[in-house]
Amino acid sequence: MKPIVVDAMGGDNAPSVIVEGVHEALSSGIPVELVGDPARISNYDGITLHAALEVIEMDDEPGRAVRTKKDSSIVRAAECVRDGHASAMVSAGNTGAVAAAALLRMKRLKGVNRPAIATTLPVPGRAPKILLDSGAMADCQADWLHQFARMGSAFAQVRYEVASPRIGLVSIGEEPEKGNQLVKEAHHLLADDSTINFIGNVEGRDVLDGDVDVLVADGFTGNVILKTLEGTVQFLVNQIISALSTDDAAEVGAQALGHLAPIAAAAVRAQAAPSALIATIAAAAVLADGAPATLLPQWLLAAMRADAAPSTLLASPLQFSMFTKAHTTTIFTLLLSPVVFTAASSPAIL
Repeated sequence: MKPIVVDAMGGDNAPSVIVEGVHEALSSGIPVELVGDPARISNYDGITLHAALEVIEMDDEPGRAVRTKKDSSIVRAAECVRDGHASAMVSAGNTGAVAAAALLRMKRLKGVNRPAIATTLPVPGRAPKILLDSGAMADCQADWLHQFARMGSAFAQVRYEVASPRIGLVSIGEEPEKGNQLVKEAHHLLADDSTINFIGNVEGRDVLDGDVDVLVADGFTGNVILKTLEGTVQFLVNQIISALSTDDAAEVGAQALGHLAPIAAAAVRAQAAPSALIATIAAAAVLADGAPATLLPQWLLAAMRADAAPSTLLASPLQFSMFTKAHTTTIFTLLLSPVVFTAASSPAIL
């Protein structure tokens, strides 16, 4: 297969940690190449390096940065994929810039109004839930939310083999008349769509425990939900570790953590490890946020799996983008935008 290009300049402790991860990936047999500034990268012997002398910083405005920093590592990586040199790109850099570069350089399928970032939320004992939009479109229209619902439904059917995904619209109450004007208008559109299994409004308490497979929200609301979950999980983990680390509970705590940690980690990996996702970008783009080197090969394997996705599931050859976000407690897999499936696999979203 064609190589995967990795942005060497983005992410925590870049470029050293990125180069370390690429070396590990190469040793695992994954074809990888780097994109970045040769003057700022060391220890890349044996790795093909595509020169890119500019860097899009984390605080740069994404759209402007992609337009003005044309020799940046993110833009050059996207162009490697666009020009057919690489099968996918991976970056742990500026999220918005990676999205903008993918959209501007790789393009998207016709008919999709707006992209959405969808987060898969691992839930023990069942297929992961899908939350979209998780931050791409802070201001939405009702018809965009309708399309997000169809995107999420198609994804759940094909990726997680959920026969009839239950779709819920995030609101402040279960009743149809609850919510702001956007939610009310979207509720009408979703309720009138016989091609999806819309179960009505859902609330914040249903995000993890509710009987729903796909949660639909505007990007502002979805991102608040995601960040709240991240903070809550981290807070609980810290509190548990703190409680079990006291003098009175030290011995019991060590035993408990020793038994539970591997089980929890295995459950998270089994449900939420990076894998082929769906979108309308005409190539694969993986975004890894806060990437430790040990996880880079997982993202690269995810990109390889994405590039090798069966074309029989798609109305056109591989046209999707993937985003992956890693944390110490869980791994969230994100997608940028939807895919159009054949009638044989699931309803088309357009």
